[in-house]
Amino acid sequence: MASENGAVLKSIADMLANGLKTEVEPFPETDKEFAEILLQLRQLDPKDLESKLVIGGFLDHPYGPDRQRCLECMYYLVHRRWCDLPELSVPVDPDWWCRLWRI
Repeated sequence: MASENGAVLKSIADMLANGLKTEVEPFPETDKEFAEILLQLRQLDPKDLESKLVIGGFLDHPYGPDRQRCLECMYYLVHRRWCDLPELSVPVDPDWWCRLWRI
């Protein structure tokens, strides 16, 4: 399991490093906007990693004036280096960010 997650993490890192354009904006300011993004993610094939990254608005670095990152997000599982938001459910680096970031 750990090596499988490591391979997926590397695949995500490679896609982001190679310039994958993701939907960083608009950032969901309301619960309704947040729910609309979750609905889009639920309609994907769970194995469609690239679309998850695009719709989730992933970046491979902290974002915004507060330099938000996965490490401080409520969905981040520190010991697994994992995003526990069910619609994403992917390994992540603590210094990454996505527009579904919550505290």
